[in-house]
Amino acid sequence: MRYLFGPVRSRRLGRSLGIDLVPGRLCTYDCIYCEIGVRKVRTCRRQAYAPVAAVLAETRDFLARVPDGADVLTITASGEPTLHAGLGECIAGLKEAADLPVCVLTNGSLLHLPEVRADLAAADIVVPSLDAARPESFLRVNRPAACIDFAAMLEGLVAFRQGFAGEIWLEILLVAGVNDSEEDIAALKPWIERIAPDRVQLNTVVRPPLERFARPLSAAALEAVAARLGPRVEIIARTAADRNGARQTVNEEQVLAILARRPCAAEEIGRALNVEIASLRPLLAGLLARGLVVARHHEGGEFFQLAARSPDRLQGVRAHR
Repeated sequence: MRYLFGPVRSRRLGRSLGIDLVPGRLCTYDCIYCEIGVRKVRTCRRQAYAPVAAVLAETRDFLARVPDGADVLTITASGEPTLHAGLGECIAGLKEAADLPVCVLTNGSLLHLPEVRADLAAADIVVPSLDAARPESFLRVNRPAACIDFAAMLEGLVAFRQGFAGEIWLEILLVAGVNDSEEDIAALKPWIERIAPDRVQLNTVVRPPLERFARPLSAAALEAVAARLGPRVEIIARTAADRNGARQTVNEEQVLAILARRPCAAEEIGRALNVEIASLRPLLAGLLARGLVVARHHEGGEFFQLAARSPDRLQGVRAHR
């Protein structure tokens, strides 16, 4: 599969069929915690990075072969999905292809654009990010493109809420010593009230980040922030997933498709693919021995990722599949 990955067992969405619309090096931000593991080419230019017809054809093919294989269709990207100029067409096509909710994961940076809000209107769930409500912290943690205006970004989130009929799950990712100060948390609260999301999801750095200095908050620190931000806040960092009914086998294609998007611990791969860890160990060992995958250590855990994070390398993984 070129544009799809999974389905993976998402802690938030159930069995999520991922749909990747934008190459991994292109984004409006270059976040210090980015798990893709490559510095971004920052841009606000919207264009058809992936052919919508091909994305929809691949999705229809998957759904025909595995009619009950997913609970939700999740538009994401190795970059920022709202950069795709055909996003609205893609959402409409997915809604026609299957009677499944469509979710879009976005950093929220382009929601000030009316055309982006219009493209997202037919989605069932949109999960935008808001990591900082103070300009200095926003610059430190998200490192936006020059075309991103901080005030416009914030007002875009409010405008999107006012015109969107689906659910908004606002994600806030905190990095220790960067965007987690008392002032930062106090600044977030009034914006959460104005945006009025259906859920507020609090996260931290749980996978190897782009920058080694990006460190996670402790569980106690996350609990303290959640208490300050209000009763709608849920902590999603390191949430355990349901392991019932795990399969006994998995193939390289499935594992490489997940690792092409982000580093994962063996346990995460097992939860995502609903497979026993014992089945993964020899497969991961083989990928390591062949140089397709490397292991990195972060906060006492071992994470696996592709051996290189260049567009050429990702194309090689797709060819391998």
